[in-house]
Amino acid sequence: MTQILNGVPAHLLHDVNWQKSSYSTADGNCVEVALLAGGDVAMRNSRDPHGPALVYTQAEIAAFIAGVKDGEFDLIAR
Repeated sequence: MTQILNGVPAHLLHDVNWQKSSYSTADGNCVEVALLAGGDVAMRNSRDPHGPALVYTQAEIAAFIAGVKDGEFDLIAR
């Protein structure tokens, strides 16, 4: 399995299906995520699809989503 490093240009991640939330702004700006072949999750800014992608483990993403669901990040969503 090839390790993909954080900050890799997103366009170099081949055979991935980028997904955007249905809660995206009207102009489509949002964070996009993609499941990588090894099980990690890549994240990029939809405004810069060729820019850097951050890569997280499934456990890191699960912890973040749990925090969002618990309201831990409500202060940044105002």
